[in-house]
Amino acid sequence: MNVPIKALPLSVVAALVLLACGKEAPPPPPPAVAPAPPPPEVIKIGHVGPLTGGIAHLGKDNENGARLAVEEANAKGVEIGGKKVKFELLAEDDQGDPKVGTTVAQKLVDAKIVGIVGHLNSGVSIPASALYEQAGIPMISGSSTNPKLTEQGFKVTFRVVGRDDQQGPAVANYLLAEIKPKTAAVIDDATAYGEGLSNEVENTLKAAGVKVLPREKGTDKTADWKAVLTKLKGKKPDAVFYGGMDATGGPLLKQARELGIKAPFSFGDGACTDKMAELAGAAANGLLCSQAGVPVEATSKKFRDGYKAQFKIDPILYAPFTFDGVNILIEAMKKAGSSEPAKYLPELAKISHEGASGKIEFDAKGDRKDAEMTIFTMTGGKITPLAIVKSGKTVKFEDFIKAAAEAAAAAPAVPTPAAPAAAAPVAAPAAEVKK
Repeated sequence: MNVPIKALPLSVVAALVLLACGKEAPPPPPPAVAPAPPPPEVIKIGHVGPLTGGIAHLGKDNENGARLAVEEANAKGVEIGGKKVKFELLAEDDQGDPKVGTTVAQKLVDAKIVGIVGHLNSGVSIPASALYEQAGIPMISGSSTNPKLTEQGFKVTFRVVGRDDQQGPAVANYLLAEIKPKTAAVIDDATAYGEGLSNEVENTLKAAGVKVLPREKGTDKTADWKAVLTKLKGKKPDAVFYGGMDATGGPLLKQARELGIKAPFSFGDGACTDKMAELAGAAANGLLCSQAGVPVEATSKKFRDGYKAQFKIDPILYAPFTFDGVNILIEAMKKAGSSEPAKYLPELAKISHEGASGKIEFDAKGDRKDAEMTIFTMTGGKITPLAIVKSGKTVKFEDFIKAAAEAAAAAPAVPTPAAPAAAAPVAAPAAEVKK
């Protein structure tokens, strides 16, 4: 049968031509493959605290809080300005030393961090803050309580704990109400933290008519306090306050009891830890101490459970605050749509964040608004909260917890995209880190 070539489809014609030439039709081209998505942008956040030395346990606790926040953010997946990002925590050891602190601060600035959570000690945070100010990098301390930190007029400096001029009067007023001393002794470790807090306690006691003995001093490394204590024993104070860390406060208390000094001892947040029982032994029972913020027990359960699951231990003191510090930096970046410090700093300054330690907002100086203080005692080797001081009012700890639970139960339902509305959790108030 003769079929005109022009009547055949072009595809058949092409095939016939190829067959005639002894060639096979080429395979169809492979399907187009979409290009791989770009890797997430890496955003570096710094953390600094003492990871060696007598208070390394507190520095590591602070670092753990910051690390948990970074790991949780990365697990969720975060976009900033429409781009996927991955956060990296750069952790440094400042040894609790101002000179080392400024060195590692400059190291982090050179590493192009976009924000810093730290330092732990006020005496280190204050000089380091000048470097962050010069570089324009926001700094949030989760434990430095010396007022000078935020009185320098720096725009990048913040803290998520209270100040010594809040904490000092709180512990002093508790002593006045419960111990009613006529004569008191005050000792400090000659650091910005210890001396500053002790000054606030002394001023409050004097204003109430208490005779305060001449100040005694040690250092942040003093192990033998016998000379100081022997002098005090002869003056028979009704109460003793020590401004310093647990590494030196524990030996101080132990040696005082060995010398027969029976006066109640009180401490600031630096020595308000369970480690006092290890360092002072049975002498630690009954001590009084304060923290600038709510205790770990009053922070969010989600945070405490996450910390325990990740690190196999319970948080010690200020980890909830460094956790909040990192999350506040991230939240400000998200709101600004940028991780550039100059662009997200305005959002950071006006942030309102419900964190593990409660609602966090900053005043014009960078201090946390209306920060709580907590008074503790040592019972059975454990620091136990007695009362919360907020807005000048003292509330028993059990009443504080009860009120927080009632507020949570009464909170309005908050709808979520994937599930029916649920009661919004109410985070506990923030605790303060001192040093």
